[in-house]
Amino acid sequence: MAGRYGTDQLSFAILIAALALNIIAGITGVVYISSLSAAILFLGIFRILSRNIERRRAENMLFLRHWSNVKNFFRRQVDKLRQSKNFRFFKCPSCKNNLRVPKGKGKIYVTCPRCGERFIKKT
Repeated sequence: MAGRYGTDQLSFAILIAALALNIIAGITGVVYISSLSAAILFLGIFRILSRNIERRRAENMLFLRHWSNVKNFFRRQVDKLRQSKNFRFFKCPSCKNNLRVPKGKGKIYVTCPRCGERFIKKT
């Protein structure tokens, strides 16, 4: 592996996607999915064995930038679900900022900390 790029997060994600597609192809028996799985597996192995280290590093950084957005979205959804017992969530009508308000307070004025907009909501 001397002089080769090796594994990174994108290569690992590609190999997991190929494995998942291979399992789906085995369950459904669809030949196209199996072919797609083989092509994705080839891409992952190509990236691991590549000698163009700078290009593979740039691809991985682009992947990580987008993957962090996806990961943070799901993390926020899980946090909202955990806090839904004690809090209600609203969007500010003017700036669309997400606001968290305690439950069980009746009708209250909600003030957006970002833009200062005040509106009435029932908690």
